[in-house]
Amino acid sequence: MAEIRLTKVEQGQTKIRNVPIAVTPEGFWCCPSPVVFQKTIKAQNPLNKTKPSSPPPKTTVQKKRTPINERKAPSTPLRSSVVSDDQRNCGSDTPGVSASIVSERTPRPKIESLPRKVAIEFGEPGTSDMKVVLLGKQGFCVKLSVHKNVLVENSSFFADKLSEEESNLSCLEIDDCEDVEIYVETVGLMYCKEMKQRLIKQSVSRVLRILKVAELISFNTCIQSCLKYLEAVPWIGEEEEEKVVSSVIRLQNEGIGVTPVLKRVSSNVANPPKDTISHIMELVLKSNEEKGRREMKSVVLKLLRENNSLSSCTDSSDICNETIYSSCRSCLNSLLSLFKQAAEPEFADKPLDNKEPVVKQIALEADNLSWLLEILADRQAADEFALIWSNQQELAALHSKLPIVSRYHVSCITSRLFVGIGRGELLPSKDTRHLLLQTWLQPLINDYSWLQHGCRSFDRKVVEEGIGRTILTLPLENQRSILLAWLGTFLKAGDNCPNLQRAFEVWWRRTFIRPYMETQGSPQQPDSSMTSGQDT
Repeated sequence: MAEIRLTKVEQGQTKIRNVPIAVTPEGFWCCPSPVVFQKTIKAQNPLNKTKPSSPPPKTTVQKKRTPINERKAPSTPLRSSVVSDDQRNCGSDTPGVSASIVSERTPRPKIESLPRKVAIEFGEPGTSDMKVVLLGKQGFCVKLSVHKNVLVENSSFFADKLSEEESNLSCLEIDDCEDVEIYVETVGLMYCKEMKQRLIKQSVSRVLRILKVAELISFNTCIQSCLKYLEAVPWIGEEEEEKVVSSVIRLQNEGIGVTPVLKRVSSNVANPPKDTISHIMELVLKSNEEKGRREMKSVVLKLLRENNSLSSCTDSSDICNETIYSSCRSCLNSLLSLFKQAAEPEFADKPLDNKEPVVKQIALEADNLSWLLEILADRQAADEFALIWSNQQELAALHSKLPIVSRYHVSCITSRLFVGIGRGELLPSKDTRHLLLQTWLQPLINDYSWLQHGCRSFDRKVVEEGIGRTILTLPLENQRSILLAWLGTFLKAGDNCPNLQRAFEVWWRRTFIRPYMETQGSPQQPDSSMTSGQDT
């Protein structure tokens, strides 16, 4: 690192700040850091106390004990146009790089209006034949001593500007420069032979800023180097990825080739979504490793929920639903086969080592079905699942022949369906709802005690509310037959049976009170008592 002294003069006040500036192997000084720019601006604060006036010292750069002096010409008012500047910097004979940062005094009376200037020279000292003046925000100004041939060779923007003006043009002003620091660094990259090595130590956000300036001045070599960097470097976080993609797409719209970068987020290979989703589903459903399967089921469910909130394509949703229902039928067939195997009389006499794999597989297939049902419910596409499950009379008949420890996982599926119907997540037909209760309510009651004590995810109040609301969606005659059958079981089993008292009360009022109230012409009581108590 070399060291440069920064001299500031404000109405007789002299301040000297040592600013470290790194020199590159290619022979140019790096742009001062943002902190230097900020401190340069802050130093002009009118609230600073002034000291007695003293002559401004010369700014010098010391490198290997060889002084390099730069004599500043009288300042010229800055204009938003191309102007001539015959004043050149006088460099010493010492080879190397010269960079000067000078703060000049102007005759303006107000301190806050004093110009803030930084002078930077690229290439061999004293060889520049042109100056580029960058006018930034708050009156901040950077004067670059550069070479016309370097600008013309690397930037079509500067080539066009210089071709429009007279050949002896020696100064070019750039107005309203948004990012002066990066503009200086980008110009400095024109003097860099190994641009990749210069960019490799930068952050993604800084390279995006360089890319923006390179695009502005049509510095194509720099643009390609930035794109190669962005194609290879990891993008950390969704926010950074979106910034990269938006910047690259902007270039693509201008006809610049950016395909290698965009391949990270898009593919030209025609992989049907149905095949990809089907493959993922199959991998998760067939996994026998409990922890990995559980975590990936949670991840896939979350990602599919995000798709649901963003998806606007009906065809894509239909394809995904078809894939899920295909997996449902496969799991159901496997579950029915396992139930048949476990219901055989000789199965109970088999050694535990022979029975345990079947029991575990039953639990796995039931868990798979519960997961698929959850996905369908989120996608508002579970009505067909309710119909399929309602028609599993053979499976329900085998249910009572299996030990409760083997079969209770199936009742979790039934519980989820009742909860979904009670919440309005499923809207199956009246016949489907009635068939579901006829087929699966009694098996659920048989497993109820085990579910309460042996299933951690089981929420008794939520399930009872779902069952009651499902019953109350049926015609009054169906409500009567189901609730009277429940009442007989509840009076025998007590807590080992779902408590459907709220549904029973609603049915009672509908049957015995409402007709009387209607004949008397009095206001009817609402049937909202089923939901008011348990929603609080």
